[in-house]
Amino acid sequence: MMIMTRYALLLLLAFASLQLLCFAADDDVVFYDSFEESFDGRWIVSDKDDYKGVWKHSKSEGHDDYGLLVSEMAKKYAIVKELDEAVNLKDGTTVLQFETRLQGGLECGGAYLKYLRPQDAGWKPKEFDNESPYSIMFGPDKCGATNKLHFILKHKNPKSGEYIEHHLKYPPSVPSDKLTHVYTAILKPDNEVSILIDGEEKKKASFLSAEDFEPPLIPSKTIPDPDDKKPEDWDERAKIPDPDAVKPEDWDEDAPMEIEDEEAVKPESWLDDEPEEIDDPEATKPEDWDDEEDGEWEAPKIENPQCEIAPGCGEWKRPMKRNPAYKGKWSPPLIDNPSYKGIWKPQEIPNPNYFELEKPDFDPIAAIGIEIWTMQDGILFDNILIAKNDKVAESYRETTWKPKFEVEKEKQKAEDEAADSARLAGFQVIHWQPDFLLSL
Repeated sequence: MMIMTRYALLLLLAFASLQLLCFAADDDVVFYDSFEESFDGRWIVSDKDDYKGVWKHSKSEGHDDYGLLVSEMAKKYAIVKELDEAVNLKDGTTVLQFETRLQGGLECGGAYLKYLRPQDAGWKPKEFDNESPYSIMFGPDKCGATNKLHFILKHKNPKSGEYIEHHLKYPPSVPSDKLTHVYTAILKPDNEVSILIDGEEKKKASFLSAEDFEPPLIPSKTIPDPDDKKPEDWDERAKIPDPDAVKPEDWDEDAPMEIEDEEAVKPESWLDDEPEEIDDPEATKPEDWDDEEDGEWEAPKIENPQCEIAPGCGEWKRPMKRNPAYKGKWSPPLIDNPSYKGIWKPQEIPNPNYFELEKPDFDPIAAIGIEIWTMQDGILFDNILIAKNDKVAESYRETTWKPKFEVEKEKQKAEDEAADSARLAGFQVIHWQPDFLLSL
């Protein structure tokens, strides 16, 4: 009964989601790939020598739903899909969304997408690699201390012409389970970007805020003068040795740090004639020992058992103690430096690359690429979407992602409960003993 209720709930959810999808305007969907059909002929695998990883068209574990699969461990992967028409990010809202499932977990690797500039920026699909120019990079990345959902904008400085990577500060972390998750970035016309995981907003930021991106899109008005030099007489020492200080006459620099304790007395039961180590009485010379080649055999040493029950063995020596007369090397005390000028810094000059900005000057997106190096296999990409309406992205989440996620979550819950029951049963078997055994 409970199972039927769960599936009825999932069917109802799917029906409601389908209604949402029907209301979504087709014009708002710029690109969508469900990978129900093979990627061959539609996505282009890089021919670059570094990228040996094999992509596969594969079902998600436990589903009939297909995706784009990373099939081998410890390989580099690169694949790209050209869009029919470049996407203008300056025009209204743009939503970037995709699903990943880390079926083998993710200890070290990325599962992010690169939204590439047009090819006249200097790249070719067959030569797609980590140098190919992108506008936005978005998705999970985890290795060692790194655990974050990347959002990186490459923005052109109109003064210098240089493209700068601007990283979202304090991005959300990546879910650590093996379930399907959906990642969404909503670029809004008010210069805001919202980052969602499984439809829940985890981060909101402003493209123009220095608090949200590093480095900021708008550079500082001034910069340190690269030609400014520190004066030779500039004194950065806050404290200096007192030039008037004199070492006291009774200061003995040669006094040792420790001296013998003259008050110490040798314990009465100290064994002066017993060595600390003796020959092992149980050791025997090996049969294959050759005195001429190996030399005279000697038994290995062991600690003298007599010394274990006595205060000590061998020659007794007074213990050392700290020398009350020890003062060490004399040095003059420090005083405030009358010539101190502080830590020198070059003077600030107007930044020749400074510019003001009302809106980010986004480059258009002409292709979607996946270029990663991962230690794990089993990473599945699915339902890659570019839309001009966040409600459309929501309807796709409800229709394509949520039913799968609910099934996976229920399965994971059942497996966890079964594992807990097995552990509890094992614990009871170990700690339970029949009465007749207790009486033996």
